[in-house]
Amino acid sequence: MQLVKLTTEKISNLFKALICLLSITYCQFTQAQDNSPYSRYGIGDLVPSMNVANRGMGRITAGFSDSRFINFSNPASYTSFQAYKEARSTKLQSGRTIFDIGVNYDSRILRESNNPAKFKAQNLLFSYMQVGVPLRSNWGFTFGLRPVSRISYNIRQSEFIDTIGENVATLYTGDGGSYLPNIGTAVKIKKLSIGINAGYLFGKKDYSTRRGFESDSVEFKPSNHQTKTVFGNIFLQGGLQYTDTIKRGSNKTIFTIGASGNLGTTLNAHQDRIVETFIRDQTLGDIRLDSVYEQSDVKGKMEYPGSFTVGFTVGNDPLNLKKANWMFGIDFTSTAWSDYRFYGATDFTRNTWELKIGGQLRPILRSGYFSAVTYRAGFFIGPDYINVVKKLSQFGATFGMGLPVANYNRLAQGQYTLINLAIEYNKRGNNSNLLKEDLFRVSLGLSLSDLWFVKRKYE
Repeated sequence: MQLVKLTTEKISNLFKALICLLSITYCQFTQAQDNSPYSRYGIGDLVPSMNVANRGMGRITAGFSDSRFINFSNPASYTSFQAYKEARSTKLQSGRTIFDIGVNYDSRILRESNNPAKFKAQNLLFSYMQVGVPLRSNWGFTFGLRPVSRISYNIRQSEFIDTIGENVATLYTGDGGSYLPNIGTAVKIKKLSIGINAGYLFGKKDYSTRRGFESDSVEFKPSNHQTKTVFGNIFLQGGLQYTDTIKRGSNKTIFTIGASGNLGTTLNAHQDRIVETFIRDQTLGDIRLDSVYEQSDVKGKMEYPGSFTVGFTVGNDPLNLKKANWMFGIDFTSTAWSDYRFYGATDFTRNTWELKIGGQLRPILRSGYFSAVTYRAGFFIGPDYINVVKKLSQFGATFGMGLPVANYNRLAQGQYTLINLAIEYNKRGNNSNLLKEDLFRVSLGLSLSDLWFVKRKYE
């Protein structure tokens, strides 16, 4: 009974945390603004779809697995969760359950190619929440929530109309993005791990174009053309990892080949379309005067593209504390963004590829704290999926650290905490593009683990 009670309390607390994060996510989903004009196209600005630790290593994920945190980019890695021998009082195995959560601080600088002026925006955003549970020594399970994309822009344009001799102001705004609540599992058969993620990909796209004369002498009222779209459907992702070990005397080298990907997915969409005139009140904001055209619940489809990632990692035995631990990996990702459709229409998107290279190093363990820190670095390169006028180039460099936290709680010696820190610089576009963007991102991940399903002994 004590075992069941403790386990139930832990699961209850995790679900309470998930509900809290869903509330925070909803607030960000409806209110956050960071003014990225490129988020107007496709499904918006893509959020890095990996753990903070992986971001610090140039975003490599295909061949990577670690029992201290959750690599949800390749579900085959879930077999790395640590499980121990079966407890006599229950059919469940004891094991190290992981609670993994991340946040981002983004600083964005936008410049026009022929204009020295620049625009800055900053944001603190929820990144992901994931829980990993070992069901058996070769079987893992996970569930959680993460953002997939963000839409956020606010652009004002002023132009002089010769035919009427007046200035017209146009305000383009957009808000929304997409999220993926998910569950996943993986099993290991000898040296091969096979995993799958299943989730519900949902989101919204809210676009508005407001136009009006800048002069008060013109009697025509400003207009608003707006579309509000919500979409969603089941989303599946699969993954494989094959691991082999090469022994040379006391040295052990671990080599892992991995692959993950998803097929194209059709998302069901519902759209409201509005054309109206309005007046602007300093206190109440925009107030509708007349509805010129309005149509609600227009059904349609959104085609989300297929993608795959292949790669490998090679390194030495992480359990050998007498030697420095190292790991190096390379990934290649390809996504068919030219297949993207929104209500049957194409957008300014193109097929993409991305090459990612990175690794990590933990020095030989000594008495000092920083010898226990894992240091990470990497880079990635490849064109962005947005293609307005010309190809949008992209390059990024990353640095990260894994910081272990000492456990001073004598009553919970099975607990283990790791802080993952990643710093990313992402350069998007150059002087041949309409806009070029520099993005600095600081990501903080907190990985907490504890032993579950342990048989309690009383003396």
